[in-house]
Amino acid sequence: MSAVREFMDNHFLHFNSRELVAAARAYEAHIDAGGKMMVTLAGAMSTARLGRILSRMIRAGKVHAISCTGANLEEDVFTLLACDEYETIQDWRALSAEDEAALLARGMNRVTDTCIPETVMRHIEKRLQRRWVEATEKGEVKRPSEFMMEVLGEPDIAQHFQAPTTDSWLLAAKEMGVPVYTPGWEDSTTGNMFAAFVFREGLKGHGCVATGTKQMEDLMRWYLANHGDGSTPSVGFFQIGGGIAGDFAICTVPALIQDLQLDIPFWGYFAQISDAVTSYGGYSGAVPNEKITWGKLDVDTPKFMVQSDATICAPLLFGYVLND
Repeated sequence: MSAVREFMDNHFLHFNSRELVAAARAYEAHIDAGGKMMVTLAGAMSTARLGRILSRMIRAGKVHAISCTGANLEEDVFTLLACDEYETIQDWRALSAEDEAALLARGMNRVTDTCIPETVMRHIEKRLQRRWVEATEKGEVKRPSEFMMEVLGEPDIAQHFQAPTTDSWLLAAKEMGVPVYTPGWEDSTTGNMFAAFVFREGLKGHGCVATGTKQMEDLMRWYLANHGDGSTPSVGFFQIGGGIAGDFAICTVPALIQDLQLDIPFWGYFAQISDAVTSYGGYSGAVPNEKITWGKLDVDTPKFMVQSDATICAPLLFGYVLND
């Protein structure tokens, strides 16, 4: 028996820990039965280095599509190219406003205890600008992730890698042909860069980057092609954090059923790891059963809600599924 699995089976017996083990076992059963899995990434999971184990899940065929925030998309690449230049702030809770201003002056952008250097952002910006111009000239429209994957495929990029390639979930997705959807991409560093590039007329309009609704259409078509014929479970949904990454992707099913009036199955598995507590009107704190009323989950869909820190719980669940 694997060390992670044995430890969790022996000690994670009640409350959130029991729920985590149950979600892991159901995830494994879903994949073993031939089902596909959508994983959604909110928060700063890439800066938290979740890519180290998520990349293994992707390469092991246990993740088949990803919906993530623009920050998670770009920060996976930032980490790959500049992790040695990152700074860790041990006592980050004690920082004063003046300390924060000093970090800004040095071009160090803080994410909780980790500071990302501005230099890597500008490095990627130049490469993306060339890709955006080329796509505009050709009349092509691509998802933000497709542009980023193209950058990772440039022949001179590998010489700049500071992390092992196995640490990058985006490289794994590129390698395995896993589609990556990025709703609300404008709420990210590279999204801001794109808007600024258009503003100063480096591009003739915004058309080369797929809109959120175009990405939704792409995801709807992906779901239709992957939900199975009834002999396997329909696509599962594993949500890390809350926010738009999950909100966007999970709406694929009600859009197909209610708006297109297609006879297709609901999501076949649902689990969420979030530190949000059950709330009044807050999506991230909504219990899974609420999703039944929106045509996303069925009464019998396996449902799990782990209210804890995703940077701790997601690697444990993935390690369980990977038999670490």
